[in-house]
Amino acid sequence: MSLLNITYECVPYGAHLNPQSHVLVLDVGRQTKPGIIDHHHPEAPPECTASLLVKHPELVLNHIYPDNQINPERLPPLKFITHRFPDFDAIVSLFLAEQIILTGEVDEDMVTLAEYTKQVDSGALPRTHDLTGTPYAILRALFSQIKLESEAEVNQERIRVGRQFIKFIYEKTLEGYDVFDNRPFYQATGAYEKIIKIIENDYFTYLQDLRRSRAFLLDLPSTSTRRLKKVDALLVQNPESILLKEWTRRDREHAPLQEGFGLLISGTKHGRYMLGVDPEKEVNLKGLADILNDLERKKRERTGRSFVAWYDGNCPLFNFRIIAGPQDGSSLSISDIVESLKLYQRHLHQEYSLQKTS
Repeated sequence: MSLLNITYECVPYGAHLNPQSHVLVLDVGRQTKPGIIDHHHPEAPPECTASLLVKHPELVLNHIYPDNQINPERLPPLKFITHRFPDFDAIVSLFLAEQIILTGEVDEDMVTLAEYTKQVDSGALPRTHDLTGTPYAILRALFSQIKLESEAEVNQERIRVGRQFIKFIYEKTLEGYDVFDNRPFYQATGAYEKIIKIIENDYFTYLQDLRRSRAFLLDLPSTSTRRLKKVDALLVQNPESILLKEWTRRDREHAPLQEGFGLLISGTKHGRYMLGVDPEKEVNLKGLADILNDLERKKRERTGRSFVAWYDGNCPLFNFRIIAGPQDGSSLSISDIVESLKLYQRHLHQEYSLQKTS
């Protein structure tokens, strides 16, 4: 049983926060300093929050124990703050931070868990991993079973369920089990048979999403050369698959180039959009958020809504591979997104054409 008395609070994505005594901010805050460990800003190291924690435990310890005396029994109640709808990195970070406070140390299994989390958060989960036997997919499936009314309740339940699961896999790694790509292990526990079935069935949900999607080719900037690279793009409205990103990147059958979709564009009827590039394609979306923000600002001015910017993925771990719409729902339609992509293509071709002639 933990010696710590911790309460959890969830705040909007991208919130700017300052250090407070007895409060630890994780995977949000827009800073990397004692008391606030976040990677979503340009000055952050190329790490996720979990990998930052194990590489720099002093960001936790120097804040929680300013006298440098590791004594969890004497700590007052603590508050951990993370972002709304906590994801894999947020949940693992909550767990690792608690372990660091309790022990004052980082062990090899914590490092292994953090490195796996970095793969997940950067979108680089190996395609060879069986989704029915990897923690990321299992946690997504567990989250899909949370049916509560309010966002606050959902956030707290995700933290409860997530911490319980991460604690389980961490303890199993201490016992010597491989927990990162091991379907037989999860089947043998008896507790995850239903979850494995949910993941298996989710592939057929993906195929249903695919029937309502649009596939096309885009030229995107290469991260390793001064050239454009053609990638398969998929646009899906109102997706229902919980592992949509993973299925698209593994889908060689339906992708035009038969290499798996390199860009996924998804949106809901509430104007919540996400654009993400597969790191394996070695391309990015740098500059696209500027076009989207310009159009977003103009449309909001006409309707009287205050402007809220799109997130452009400007941090070393993402390197402009991710773009997310405003938290209050974009004013743009899916047609506007398509037109923005066309304008982005024209800008890119003009820019790279000028480079060739200079």
